[in-house]
Amino acid sequence: MQTQTLNKPQQEQATEEKIQQLRTLFADAPQLGKTALENALLELRSQASALPPAIESAGRTGARLGKVSELTIIVPLAPGGAKRLRAFLKVLRGNLSQGADKVGTLHTMRFVFFDNDTRLLFATSYDGDWDAYIDDFVTKIPDYLDIIDSAWDGWPGIRSPGAKDYLAKHQITAEGWYVAHPDLTVAEQARLKRIGKAVDEFLDKVA
Repeated sequence: MQTQTLNKPQQEQATEEKIQQLRTLFADAPQLGKTALENALLELRSQASALPPAIESAGRTGARLGKVSELTIIVPLAPGGAKRLRAFLKVLRGNLSQGADKVGTLHTMRFVFFDNDTRLLFATSYDGDWDAYIDDFVTKIPDYLDIIDSAWDGWPGIRSPGAKDYLAKHQITAEGWYVAHPDLTVAEQARLKRIGKAVDEFLDKVA
């Protein structure tokens, strides 16, 4: 996933070409889609010409914006896997904060069962590069991960040399993505939260 730096005239030309391509693709869209596109064109041109940070590669697979990366996996479930994983999640009341906090780089993590419990969407956002993130699971919460991923069809185990290949095989890189604070890691957000709390306490005492 490579990006190319363009000057302003080149960016404007590239933006206009993309807009025209979008109009062509929407020629056979439902009327509500075509109307919405025409209504939004001015704003779309402005946004596209503003040169926002582009999505980059998170390493082996996945996307990154600033310091934050995404991992999205769609995986087939083993027989009985959905029942086992649901039971595990219910023990934790659906909240995986204790295990996630041990990793230390996780922003979000979610599990979505679909296709009559035959497949699972597993999605996370995290700090840094893909390989380092997977290594954190191996060293910090390997048993938690194997409890979860043993529900996946063919999962070799997080300690297996084939674990990363399995994950990469089932991962799908996001084409579009939004991060509210891409310049802040989990640790930096926690630090700012502590500073904010200390400032509030100080101001309360002064008042």
